[in-house]
Amino acid sequence: MPVLGAVLDPLAFPFFVRALAASALVGLVCAVVGSYMVLRGLAFMGDALSHSAFPGVVAAYLVKGPFYLGAAIAAVATALAIGWVTRRGQLRGDTAIGVLFAGMFAAGVFLFSLIPNYVGDLFGFLFGQILGIGIGDLIALSALSVIVLGVVAVLWKEFLYSTFDPLGAEAAGLPVVRLDYLFLALIALTIVISLQAVGIILVVAMLVTPAATAQLVSQSFGRLVSIAIAIGVICPVIGLYASYWLNSATGATIVLVETAVFVIALIVARRPAASSPGSSQPPAA
Repeated sequence: MPVLGAVLDPLAFPFFVRALAASALVGLVCAVVGSYMVLRGLAFMGDALSHSAFPGVVAAYLVKGPFYLGAAIAAVATALAIGWVTRRGQLRGDTAIGVLFAGMFAAGVFLFSLIPNYVGDLFGFLFGQILGIGIGDLIALSALSVIVLGVVAVLWKEFLYSTFDPLGAEAAGLPVVRLDYLFLALIALTIVISLQAVGIILVVAMLVTPAATAQLVSQSFGRLVSIAIAIGVICPVIGLYASYWLNSATGATIVLVETAVFVIALIVARRPAASSPGSSQPPAA
């Protein structure tokens, strides 16, 4: 059967099987964290932190250290710095994001320019190289994913409360400021998890698009997360197969599949105005 062969043939390659596992894992984590990001209006934050990870990646290459560690340090430090500047510097959040994101990415480009020869590994982090994921990378991805998902599972109600009613959450005794800093750090770690899958340039799509699509067709937070997870896991798998059949760029193909699903949901969704994304009424938990 030609169709069955088209599905099973790529599975004969170990690198493809590893890529499937990694893409599903990345999609799961991005969908969960991205659901909170979309509700908080932090899409630009995801783009900024993905670019801010680049100097950490370059620095790790220069000192021959782990790429994931360098990216995590740079991204988490930038996330916490954005939160601190926003609260202490009397600046709007988007202003602080713009300043620090540009500065960090410029630092990465500066460090990259000091390397005399072409460095393919670093270009891979810009555009993604999920087909190059090894066993060690998969283990690192799994460990980071367990950390992020574990924290969200323990604090999901607190994150949800502080998302929709930060003043009420603070009055109820929740440490809203600490929760905000922690969530920024989780976004940074999620971006680090996604870097090798789709690269710095496309990572924001993995974070935002599944959750944004789910928001179009759901009216409760639980349903939103469930749909986002389904999209976040299934679309990368479809994108991987499509890139194999078409011999196209894997990361870009995954993002295009997710974007296509978003456009379809946008066309077919028929939601009352009161429950639209811009409504002041939050989805039920």
